[in-house]
Amino acid sequence: MKVEERFLKYVSYWTTSCDGQEQIPSTDRQFELGRALAEELRELGLSQVKCDEHCYVYGLLPATEGYEHKKAVGLIAHMDTAPDFSGRDVHPVIIPDYDGGDVTLQATGDVLRVSDFPRLSSRRGQTLIVTDGTTLLGADDKAGAAEIITAVEQIVREQIPHGDIWVGITPDEEVGRGFEAFDLEHFKADYAYTVDGDYEGEISYENFNAAAAVFQFKGVNVHPGSAKDIMVNAGSIACELHRALPTEEVPEHTEDRQGFYHLTDMQGEVAHAKLQYIVRDHDQEAFEKRLAFLRDLEASFNETYGQGTVTLTITQSYRNMLEVVKEHFYIIEKARAAMKAVGITPESPAIRGGTDGAELSFRGLPCPNLGTGGEGFHGPMEHITVEAMEQVVKVLIEIAKNPAD
Repeated sequence: MKVEERFLKYVSYWTTSCDGQEQIPSTDRQFELGRALAEELRELGLSQVKCDEHCYVYGLLPATEGYEHKKAVGLIAHMDTAPDFSGRDVHPVIIPDYDGGDVTLQATGDVLRVSDFPRLSSRRGQTLIVTDGTTLLGADDKAGAAEIITAVEQIVREQIPHGDIWVGITPDEEVGRGFEAFDLEHFKADYAYTVDGDYEGEISYENFNAAAAVFQFKGVNVHPGSAKDIMVNAGSIACELHRALPTEEVPEHTEDRQGFYHLTDMQGEVAHAKLQYIVRDHDQEAFEKRLAFLRDLEASFNETYGQGTVTLTITQSYRNMLEVVKEHFYIIEKARAAMKAVGITPESPAIRGGTDGAELSFRGLPCPNLGTGGEGFHGPMEHITVEAMEQVVKVLIEIAKNPAD
């Protein structure tokens, strides 16, 4: 099966995950695709295939004779799509011989603009796949799943020598839980790659250090006519604290390795208010300073308004995988060599977000991230080309046939 056929098949499944659920997967609908992927791996002849009770799909393509001593490589993608935008009833639009210009989405009239996605101009002449505007596309990360399984299929069909190749397709990556029930006792790779990035030459091994910070504000509510020296307005104090944060250190004013504080949710009245933030920085020392700054704000406001007025809770989310990957840098060199072998220029941007690979790295499986060839993820501007996916398949085959010793 061609990679684009496999991709179009996968995006027909509704696999949107859901925030705030206790169970994994967060949505049972992910099992439909999970079971189909497991059956596909069995048909390709992989062993140790399963779709487990948490909807994690695993399979092993055993090493060919003479390669058993090589390190086992893992290839990982996720099956869920982001809850940010509808992933139900996806209707991909295929544009052969794309002209390199802006694209009007059929159902909504919204425009996919080259000015927003400059790489589009280099896709002239390729077969572009976009949405109709009513849903996201699902290239994040069904393109990764299609590329991995297509690469494995070609390795089997063409009898390309290789070491052990483990395939893992996870649920719930988009809600930050794709790594939680990943079974490393079953998935016995020595190193791995998540295939979940943008440009097909991307090999990323730096991501944000991340935490969630929640401020709770306790006020005193009395009739405003007799409030002097009695009322404590929690909503007003919350506004004051937010204004104390650096105004330029927010997502809309930062890029590359610049960190930020991001207000994600706010609730408030006189008696009680709540501010929720995510805190991000690539540099560990700068990240710790950000958290210390928030703790200082808590102390300062309590000194001003009385102890117990402000309560801060910080929850660590994930760490920068560079800390682990730099000790196994051969993984990066292998990927770069594979890209160069198929005519792609490698790039290593810092991820302005997280990845399952970061958490898996700290659990003992070094796992940087490779690009899928797609862009505009999590919304109606999502797009990818057939040629980009084909290039990623070639990269994965090169990685698989040149395993580390």
